[in-house]
Amino acid sequence: MLRFIQQLHLFSSSSSPCFKPALTTRGCIQSEKLSVLLEKCRRRTMMMPAEEQNSPQITVLKRAPDSPGEENDHQVKKLKTDDDQTSDEKRFPKRKVVLLMAYSGKGYYGMQRNCGNSQFKTIEDELVTALIKAGCIPENHGDDMKKMSFQRCARTDKGVSAAGQVVSLKLWLIEDILQKINKQLPSQIRVLGFKRVTGGFNSKNNCDARTYSYMLPTVAFSPKDHNQEDKSFRLDAETLQKVNRLFNLYKGTHNFHNFTSQKGPRDPSAKRYITHMSCGEPFIRKDVEFAEITVRGQSFMMHQIRKMIGLVIAVVKGYAGEQIIERSWGEEKVDVPKAPGLGLVLERVHFDRYNKRFGGDGLHETLEWTQEEDAIAAFKDAHIYPSIVETECQEKSMVSWMATLPIHDFEATETGKQENKDDDEDGNASD
Repeated sequence: MLRFIQQLHLFSSSSSPCFKPALTTRGCIQSEKLSVLLEKCRRRTMMMPAEEQNSPQITVLKRAPDSPGEENDHQVKKLKTDDDQTSDEKRFPKRKVVLLMAYSGKGYYGMQRNCGNSQFKTIEDELVTALIKAGCIPENHGDDMKKMSFQRCARTDKGVSAAGQVVSLKLWLIEDILQKINKQLPSQIRVLGFKRVTGGFNSKNNCDARTYSYMLPTVAFSPKDHNQEDKSFRLDAETLQKVNRLFNLYKGTHNFHNFTSQKGPRDPSAKRYITHMSCGEPFIRKDVEFAEITVRGQSFMMHQIRKMIGLVIAVVKGYAGEQIIERSWGEEKVDVPKAPGLGLVLERVHFDRYNKRFGGDGLHETLEWTQEEDAIAAFKDAHIYPSIVETECQEKSMVSWMATLPIHDFEATETGKQENKDDDEDGNASD
């Protein structure tokens, strides 16, 4: 009987071709009979005395591997499953977070990373390298940022700085995360805070508005026949009032197709909503008078802010009439000068809808950075403002740019209407 059971187990688990046709050619009936026979044998075995059940003669026969390496492959697969997660991954879970960043854009080709192009270094190049070295993300995520669901709020342009950039991504919540990341970053780039967010959060799509500032020497608002290198120039109250009246015209929803590239006048995405724009009181840095312009809008197109400021400067200096601002929102092509990128700073991003929906649910924090305000101000004083002032005094980017204003033809409006181009920049891309 024992011998019969052993043989039956052997046949039932055999991969021999002589056994398989019995099932395939005679159908399910043979299979059912075999199952019944196996069940009967199992019951008889269970009724045997314990010493016979445990007899060394009864052995469990395993199917022979189909190939010599199959057994090793199985062991490798098991080891792979066990080793898929490193000790750090088991200890520190990967979660969706946002990072609050501040950086001086001098020497960098903008915020957005160009994978595979090391010639033009960006802020994200530095950040991703630091995240890998700090142990926040696997090394292979550096080549494919989609693996960590990376997104930035604003794609700042070459040389543009930020005091309140926010990026969202998935990373390991290691201990002392901010200290370890900043240890791997250059001094002109800092991560000032981080917060947990919902799994589907996207820093770009969830952003309701963005606030920028633009720092410039006030001589930019001097008359066109004034010495543009006059460091003793001081902006009077009447001119400042005129500047703010012109900036106030931008408030509301307008068609800004003339303030960017690759946008036609009938492109719906060329319409942008501006909630605030003004110039603050002047202040002195290194014996030169500067002023800071603040603008808040739902979103901005590439170069839009710099062109908004450039056109107002052209009007205040006397190169163009005030009516050109409203005319620029029409369908005709208008020559709008673009101010230098040096003084532009992303001040903060706003998540009002997200805060209203999730900020009070008891599980998530509001995306406001009141506790980080002192650190933000300290970074601006140490890295952003000095960089703007020193670069302007040494390179005179504003002075050089103002020298190009006479070559713009602000009255040329009969050159035909712009074509409605399909090539679109990122709808929420910023200056």
